[in-house]
Amino acid sequence: MGAMKIALITGGNRGIGRSAAEHLARDGVGVGVTYNAHADEAEAVADAIGGVALQLDVTDIGDFPDRLREALRAKWDRDTFDFLVNNGGFSRGGLVADVTEQDVDDLFAVHFKGPLFLTQALLPLLADGGRIVNLSSGLARFTSPQRAAYGSIKAAVEMLTQYMAAELGARGITANVIAPGAVATDFSDGLLRDNPDFQAHIASLTALGRSAVADDIGPAIANLLREGNHWITGQRIEVSGGLHL
Repeated sequence: MGAMKIALITGGNRGIGRSAAEHLARDGVGVGVTYNAHADEAEAVADAIGGVALQLDVTDIGDFPDRLREALRAKWDRDTFDFLVNNGGFSRGGLVADVTEQDVDDLFAVHFKGPLFLTQALLPLLADGGRIVNLSSGLARFTSPQRAAYGSIKAAVEMLTQYMAAELGARGITANVIAPGAVATDFSDGLLRDNPDFQAHIASLTALGRSAVADDIGPAIANLLREGNHWITGQRIEVSGGLHL
């Protein structure tokens, strides 16, 4: 068995990020989780899985690479890590007719510039042969009311991922997309999680007959990062239970 792999998951304090952290830890991966404003949640996740928690605002990366390097050395005696999961984000609505410039700027800063410039900043710390997983959305394939900007920006993330795969392949680094469908988490202020009628509606549109929870997505991220998937790169993998087929 090789040396322990190390993963960094942005937004790993709750929802899909937390589930991915827990499942990677079960696979024997060392995990660092980042949080923006919920330190208590992140520390609880890190304590439970034997990992570390680090504060990060993806729109203001600052000294994060230095803090990550220190954490890697202190926790795992490593100068590099192996898996970067760009998961952190938020949802905001808006029709084409009424979405505001501020809405678009805020979404773009977190969901596109965030993964791009965090990946850029961490390339010196990402080991050769490493993996990048970017989170997209089923909304990059199909439309839904009030999600014009969000879905379009996620589509841009999918194209960015192909460029990452093409440009980083010389280092043996893969880059892929996991695209969830509707998931009952804190996302969108718990819109799906707290609305049984909406859950039933989503279930009626889903081949597998129910709406998703975070633990439907986290294991897929962990699975993609297993050794047997090392030859997959530049791909979009939708994990939606067959939503809107």
